[in-house]
Amino acid sequence: MLWQTSRFAIDLTRPKVMGIVNVTPDSFSDGGQHASHKAAMAHCEQLLADGADILDIGGESTRPGAPALSLEDELARVLPVVRHAVTLGVPVSVDTYKPQVMHAVLDLGADIINDVWALRWQANGDALSGRSVVAAHPACGVCLMHMHREPKTMQVAPMEGDAVAQVLSFLELLAQDLRGLGVKKARICIDPGIGFGKTVQQNFSLLAQQAKLVQLGYPVLAGWSRKSSLAAVTARSLAQAATLDNRDRLVPSTTAAVLAVQRGAHIVRVHDVRETVQALRVLAAVQGAECSD
Repeated sequence: MLWQTSRFAIDLTRPKVMGIVNVTPDSFSDGGQHASHKAAMAHCEQLLADGADILDIGGESTRPGAPALSLEDELARVLPVVRHAVTLGVPVSVDTYKPQVMHAVLDLGADIINDVWALRWQANGDALSGRSVVAAHPACGVCLMHMHREPKTMQVAPMEGDAVAQVLSFLELLAQDLRGLGVKKARICIDPGIGFGKTVQQNFSLLAQQAKLVQLGYPVLAGWSRKSSLAAVTARSLAQAATLDNRDRLVPSTTAAVLAVQRGAHIVRVHDVRETVQALRVLAAVQGAECSD
């Protein structure tokens, strides 16, 4: 399977590791660590040294309860970092839902639009939409993610019922709609949106039944890194879960990445690139040994 993007046809025969670059002061796990342009650029280079295949740059936090960021502030945060990242020789993804940001980063040479709103967000009175920006581009890749409600409210009232069936229907319909606008199937990737308006049980049901997503025929991106659901099942109590830091979530995150790849995920979006790459190499060695028997 190939994922067609602006500059690269990404071969997904081997699962790819997407390294997270949060140019934010308030992201849920690493807010402020790479908020300056210089720090974010250096982090891009470090993630590549650690083995990242794709860089994913975001300027606005979408953690539960996060406030919206102005267009001007998001552009100021991400454009200098994207301008540097596109010189590094790897696919560059930008995590944004604003059509104006999509347009600007694609003009700079970004390869992928990674949108938690699945191109549904549109400013009141603005004719420009994410759908129109992506459809007008000749080759950019796009990742459509399922999100229940919006960041401010998604965990206040999570989904009800069978999350797997709802996520499948949502992503299939949105992908078909985009293809109807002329976007080739090879450009589209889907993401079940772990932690975005779902209960802990629903998140794990999406992992357990991830094969159903794979059967839709699009590359599947899994984003389990440092999510609160991992803390919920590894901590001794709810009180302890709230206090687990990034180090405490490292092993659960890499474990979830391996499980997602075993169940067919083509891309894993992670903070801890080096450790995830190592874990996936162990998985690949086991799978290779199975094939040689």
